[in-house]
Amino acid sequence: MNEPLLDIRGLTTAFAAQSHGHAGGGSRGVARAVDTVSLRVRQGETLAVVGESGCGKTVLALSVLGLIPDPPGRVIEGQALYRGRDLLAMDEAELQGVRGAHIAMIFQEPMTSLNPVFRVGEQIAEGYRLHKKTGRAEAAERAVEMLRQVGIPNPVERAQSYPHELSGGMRQRVMIAMALSCDPDLLFADEPTTALDVTIQAQILDLMRQLQTERGSGVLLITHDLGVVAETARRVAVMYAGQVVEEADAAALFAAPAHPYTRGLLASVPRLGVRRTLAPIPGMVPGIFDLPEGCRFRPRCANAYASCAKTPPLFAVESGHAARCWLYADCPEAEAEGRP
Repeated sequence: MNEPLLDIRGLTTAFAAQSHGHAGGGSRGVARAVDTVSLRVRQGETLAVVGESGCGKTVLALSVLGLIPDPPGRVIEGQALYRGRDLLAMDEAELQGVRGAHIAMIFQEPMTSLNPVFRVGEQIAEGYRLHKKTGRAEAAERAVEMLRQVGIPNPVERAQSYPHELSGGMRQRVMIAMALSCDPDLLFADEPTTALDVTIQAQILDLMRQLQTERGSGVLLITHDLGVVAETARRVAVMYAGQVVEEADAAALFAAPAHPYTRGLLASVPRLGVRRTLAPIPGMVPGIFDLPEGCRFRPRCANAYASCAKTPPLFAVESGHAARCWLYADCPEAEAEGRP
């Protein structure tokens, strides 16, 4: 298969503690919000990154795009290769040439991402003019065309609207129009349907699938919603406390989740037509300055045993399926390294 569009290798992003912070889990008051994460996104593929709030999903995306505020955060290790070029090694001017034009991001909350004092058509046109070096008239036409493509009625009139004059679903469509205006081949979508009702959510997901099919874009979808994952993703990476704890094809992950955390996530989701008692995962995701020793899920895990005091690597469960759990320590890779 051809080379991945995005190849994240051992990415680690650290944050310095505030003076009143607790430095548990990190040395000298520094904690790893994203810890040695490796993922790949291929052309035309959707990779979903799943996990509870605070697990590091958004920090991962912002790190790749060079948008982590420094201080207090900084990428300290790893690479993020986009078409073979390391985004983490680029200066700000190079990154600005890539962001928007080649890699775009749909943010979680459009009201905080759209400028309230500019009309939505102007905001779409601005990015297009910047990257494509076009005149105002052509950029304005492109803005209207993008609004039409994302299914906004009366796009000429709507281009003159301010964000507050649009519904939540329309604002999210504007964000998608803005992200896709320069035909990027890689799209980061951070909880793109969280604040929307289920009908609008389905429309937005259909729209993203349709546009991805037409353009062949790779998508890194950040979400906590397993229903969205089941509908859209080909592969899934489950994150917990800054680490990838499981990665598999979506069908395999839903059919046979390997990590106790993934099993807990799936057990806590209601299913249509199935009467059962939902089982919440006890406890909370630990703060990055208060991480437990060894396996980070150990304090919440029903399967925890002595070996879990040591940090597990990602073990191969089967071809294309890996889990960060000592339950799979009898695999050949673990035996070769002398692990228990």
